[in-house]
Amino acid sequence: MRTLLSYFLFTIIIFLISACDIFEESASLLNNSEKESFLLRDKRDNKFVPPLNKSDELVVITVNRNSNYNKNYNEKYVGLEFDLASEFGRELGKRVRFIVVPDMDKALTILEKNQAHLATGISATTKNKLQVHFGPGYQRSQPQVAYNTNHRKPKNIQGIVGRNIEIVRGTMHGEILSEARLKIPELRWAETDISPEDLLSKLADGKVDYVVTDSTNISVAKNFYSNLGVAISLGKKNTKAWAFSLRDQLELQKKAGKFFKRIEKDGTLNRLIDRYYGHIQRLGQENVNKFLEKTRTFLPSLRKYFYQAEEITKIDWRLIAALSYQESHWNRKATSFTNVRGIMMLTKATAERMKVTDRLNAQQSILAGARYLLILKNTLPSRIAEPDRTWIALAAYNQGYGHIEDARILAQRMKLSPDLWVDLKRSLPLLSHRRHFENLKFGYARGGEAVYLTESVRAYYDILKKYESPYKQKLSSPGTLSQ
Repeated sequence: MRTLLSYFLFTIIIFLISACDIFEESASLLNNSEKESFLLRDKRDNKFVPPLNKSDELVVITVNRNSNYNKNYNEKYVGLEFDLASEFGRELGKRVRFIVVPDMDKALTILEKNQAHLATGISATTKNKLQVHFGPGYQRSQPQVAYNTNHRKPKNIQGIVGRNIEIVRGTMHGEILSEARLKIPELRWAETDISPEDLLSKLADGKVDYVVTDSTNISVAKNFYSNLGVAISLGKKNTKAWAFSLRDQLELQKKAGKFFKRIEKDGTLNRLIDRYYGHIQRLGQENVNKFLEKTRTFLPSLRKYFYQAEEITKIDWRLIAALSYQESHWNRKATSFTNVRGIMMLTKATAERMKVTDRLNAQQSILAGARYLLILKNTLPSRIAEPDRTWIALAAYNQGYGHIEDARILAQRMKLSPDLWVDLKRSLPLLSHRRHFENLKFGYARGGEAVYLTESVRAYYDILKKYESPYKQKLSSPGTLSQ
């Protein structure tokens, strides 16, 4: 009897442990926010899903890529595909359950088995069209050969023959290279299961000679690795689209088509693409080189002040560091011809307002600059959501809050949203045009400079998020950046 009882208890314990593993991810997501409480990430064996009209959830497959689906600084899920599918789920009134897979081939296999309703971020190639139906295209990129700029740049595809070429398994790039091999039989390559991000990191480290991937992936990676370049463009431009099973999903496909028409018309699609990719080509190779070098030489002595700034403002210290670098290149004694000074380039008026006694004192400057940025964020209308709130506040840091209000008014006159950074990027440069600033309260401003600063800070911030760890502090204030 004791043996039987022990076995019974053991079985229960194993079941509970397994259950905890299955639902661990779900629990963490449910705590993210009320807005994200509809989300569950699948860790179980995939099963047949019923048609959407008979299901209480929308089951979505996405490929495991940083740009698709990942956790951010605040432990919330973000990514273009995550945001698009989540918005679609809200429109349908369905919670969204994500199945995260390593490659597109796996995604299509699951979809063909009717184990999900749709797959996001799939290349709408001829090969794939034989297996699934596609919705509207929403993002274009060019297949390219990336190379390490420390080595000679090949002139054409013949120049990479006989070298170590790698691609991500399950992508359209194998199909493109196979077509090229019909003319160049000696062309060879290897497929790997790692992400495009990791594969490009191998290229930067000299562990592979060439990588074939999308132009978007390369543009992002060039902000992190200054020795990456584009050697050759291959084939036609690639279009991303949602894929649907050939069976039983026609009605869902129609709803997705209407959804994309709506988000394209109201600017949601443009805003989301800008959120993740609008700044990726801001920095040149020289900019990245200098920044990475100064993260090794200047940043260590300043890090404690950035930590203090985060403790006070709850703004990610890496964002504050990125802003200060853009302002002064971390030069504690920086001074401009307009007499803004210090590592955060404070005006005399702002320094007095923030009770700074010495603008050239790095600690005082960093703390004051961070507090001032928080004031600007909190001054903006509450309806402005993150990350737009932070990007608009950065622009205000550069040109002053009054000019930002002018840009918001001008955006409204242009039938744009005053609450979206992607639209303010269009109105801000116009503040230097007489026909516009003469009809605005605060007059002339170098609004293009505000756009340049903000987009550069976004790029430097991305680099710091990749190489620098978050400050070990529990954050709960509304001052935190959600993207």
